[in-house]
Formats: sequence, structure tokens, C-alpha cells
Amino acid sequence: MNTTSDTARPGGFTSMPRRAEAWLDQRGKWAWIAAMVLGFIFFWPVGLALLAYMIWGKRMFNKPSDQRHDNRSYDHCWGRQGYRAAQSSGNTAFDDYKAAALRRLVEEQDAFEAFLQRLRNSKDQSEFDTFMEDRARANQQADAAAETVQAASKPSDGARPGEY
Repeated sequence: MNTTSDTARPGGFTSMPRRAEAWLDQRGKWAWIAAMVLGFIFFWPVGLALLAYMIWGKRMFNKPSDQRHDNRSYDHCWGRQGYRAAQSSGNTAFDDYKAAALRRLVEEQDAFEAFLQRLRNSKDQSEFDTFMEDRARANQQADAAAETVQAASKPSDGARPGEY
């Protein structure tokens, strides 16, 4: 007995998106981006749907499968360098040299940061001194101007009361 499920060919409409996804995956990230741009050009909801799929499907930010690394390769990243620097190499002479060099570098860094702080403090002090001098000069000029205005408005000695 022959039914439609027996004679139906494999695939069909539901597997077409999977085949398109596999085809784009084979060609890489730029193929996905090109498909998204073309989707926006021809029919914007398609471009928007591709953008959403790439973001939420993690396609946009994942490395290709041949560039993925397992967790052991994390030792080569910056995050573990501090841990690896503290590990013993097994050679005591080298470990002593490394500890002395690291101690010297820390001391130099502290001395340099102290120098920078002194430099900032002296710059701040000179700017403050300049501000205070400018302010005192402006106050002296304002006081001198007020005295001249007051002297000009003062009645003369020979004037009678009420006359200026």
C-alpha cells in the first residue's frame, strides 16, 4: 500500500530554511550580512528578520567552527596572565629572578605614580596661586575704582550744605 508519506520526497518546504542556513554558514559571516542587506533592499521585514536571527541566534558574533578553541586555550588570553606569572616554573634560580624583576617593576611603577601625583599637585597649586593673584588684583582695581567714584562724588570743602 502506497501512502503519501511513503512517496513524499525528503526535505520539502520546512527543510528549505535549514538548507539556506547551511549554505550561508558555509560561506561565512559576510554571506549572512549580504543576505541581510539584500533582504532590507527588496523587502525590509526579511532583512529585519535576518538581523534578529543573526543577533539572537548568535551567528553575528560567533567565530567560525574552525576557529573555535576549547577552554584550555584560555591560558593564552589576558585574563589568566596574572595567574600564570605567579606559577612556579620549576627552576628556582629563574623563579627568584622573576620575583625580583616583578618586585622592581612594582616599585618603579609606584615611584612613577607618586611622581605623577606630585606633578599634578604642583600644577594644581600653581593654578590656584595664579587664580588668587588674579582675584587679589581684580579686588584692588575694584577698590581703586570705588575710591575714585567716591572721591568724585564727595562735596568740596568750600561748598555750602546741600550744594555740591
